[in-house]
Formats: sequence, C-alpha cells, structure tokens
Amino acid sequence: MINPGRPISPETMAVHHILDSEVAGAPLWKEVAASVLRPDRPIQALAAHRAAFEQRYCTPRLTGGAQWICTWKCALRLWPHLPRFSNQMLRYQRMPAGLIHEIGLPAHRAMPDAYVTAHHLRDMINEASIDQLLAWSAEPGLLPRIPAGPERGKSWDQADLAVVKELLMDRDRDVRFTAETELVRRGEGPGRRQGEPAQGSLL
Repeated sequence: MINPGRPISPETMAVHHILDSEVAGAPLWKEVAASVLRPDRPIQALAAHRAAFEQRYCTPRLTGGAQWICTWKCALRLWPHLPRFSNQMLRYQRMPAGLIHEIGLPAHRAMPDAYVTAHHLRDMINEASIDQLLAWSAEPGLLPRIPAGPERGKSWDQADLAVVKELLMDRDRDVRFTAETELVRRGEGPGRRQGEPAQGSLL
C-alpha cells in the first residue's frame, strides 16, 4: 500500500476499494519508487497495461530513463481479432495458461493487476521480439476497428475513404494515428492530392 499524500476520492475508492485508513501509515510513492522501478538486477524494460497512465507517476527521474512496453498497444497489434483490450477482458478472452484465478484478484489493485499483465506480457514475448514490442509501445495505439461514429465497429479497411480522412482530425491521438496508417496502406497518405503518385518524379 502507498499513501497518495491526499484523501482518496469516493470515485477512486469505488474502483479499487482501498480506504484512507488503510494507507494512513504507508510510505509515500517517492520514498519507495526507486526500490520498485530500479531493482538491483538489470532490466530490459518496464511494462504496464495502458503504460501512459503509469508513466505519469513513474517519471524518467524515478525510472532512470527505462524503456516501456505497453501491453495494451501490443495487444492491439498481436490480437486484433479480439473485441476488447482491457487488461481484465484480455484475461478472460484469452485465458492465459498458468494464470491462477485467485491470485489475480481483486482486480484494479497493484499486485493482482501486475500478475495478470505479466501473463499477457509473457505471451507477447513468445510472439514478438522485445524490440518489436518496444517499437509498438513508442507509437500511438493502432486500433483494429473504428471506435465511434456511423461506421463504428468496422475494420478500417472496410471504411469509406471519406470517413477515414475525416478521422485524421479526431481529438484522439490513437484514432488519428490509425487513420493515417490506413491512408498510407491505401496509398492515400495524408496531404497527398487525389491521384498524386506516392513517389514523386526524380527529374
């Protein structure tokens, strides 16, 4: 348990069911971060599901500049056929071998969630190299289906070209990145005029 240094909101309690009284005597994160994030043994990377959230609290100063693997972004690439990609949905959709159900509970607490994520990470490492996982993690998420609008749920290759181009202006970075990637796949890279070749003339 970690003392967050401020009262826990009811909304947060409703997620992980940790009370202020349970963390009153616990250390602050800055007091223990190094022991968690920079162990004595060498590490290749830190990993988390939706790692961008963790990185808000596990800053480069605390991690020593360690690289990150985001198991959410990697799941999008490795298992795009799945309907959902949250840590717990992956757990029950995939049923990773060796995962003991009770150890992964209660959900939304540090140790059980890390335990579940570790099983996803193991399976990812069995399907792709560490370098590939790091590369995917450094980019925005590549969404397998359109997340909103009239073509919601369609795979990007089935979407109308005009819809894909419109989503280049979406507020969500992952949507914009995926739309751009799809346009490049179609030979319609962003900013290219209709009918303009992908490779300009050398002369």
